[in-house]
Amino acid sequence: MTDKTAHFSLRVLTINTHKGFTALNRRFILPELREAVRSVSADIVCLQEVLGEHEIHALRVAGWPDAPHYEFLADTMWRDYAYGRNAVYPEGHHGNAILSRFPIEQFENHDVSIPGHEKRGLLRCRILLPESGRHIHIICVHLGLHDSHRAIQLRQLASLVNDLPADQPIVVAGDFNDWRQKANRPLRELAGLDEVFTRARGRPARTFPVRFPLLRLDRIYVKYASASTPWALTLRDWRHLSDHAPLAVEIHL
Repeated sequence: MTDKTAHFSLRVLTINTHKGFTALNRRFILPELREAVRSVSADIVCLQEVLGEHEIHALRVAGWPDAPHYEFLADTMWRDYAYGRNAVYPEGHHGNAILSRFPIEQFENHDVSIPGHEKRGLLRCRILLPESGRHIHIICVHLGLHDSHRAIQLRQLASLVNDLPADQPIVVAGDFNDWRQKANRPLRELAGLDEVFTRARGRPARTFPVRFPLLRLDRIYVKYASASTPWALTLRDWRHLSDHAPLAVEIHL
């Protein structure tokens, strides 16, 4: 008989893919990014600015995959994936995605865009963990560039978290664009979310720009879970693959 109270750990990675191009869109590097993401051996990957479709790039860019970028990144390593389309334009669309080694039982994309500004979303997945029968909720986040917009979006995120079943573990990860470091307090007070780098080191990680990180834009929050070994991937091999440093952490349930 399976012990459903047994401890379980998983690794979560979050990265802004910059639509598969280097900074300033000089070079298409999605195949290299796939290998780097695979090297982390994460169980769950949260992606921001991932392309679902782009008809012009598909015709002009050498090595452009036949599948959407999130499917190409998932390849054979992550059995399930979910995509939340945020921005739509004549050539295609992009948004957030979640890749998972474990079954994604349900997902939904929440539009938190501010009218007249860039489209933003919160992609939530309910994931079934192996053998235990327990669920974890993963929310992949990409918030706006304006402080007043983020304040509204943080309240929407807190409301989404509070609507989830009590005591089911929650991980929130992504690009918060929170260079003024205002997200931690409302998310803790309104939704009980703790940021893993702040818990471990006193402040969120520096993630932007990746070559010389100064700003603390990206976050991983947890609720009803503990975390250990948070790290920012600013090593040389990552520095041309995204303008943000990826973040990873071990989650313990």
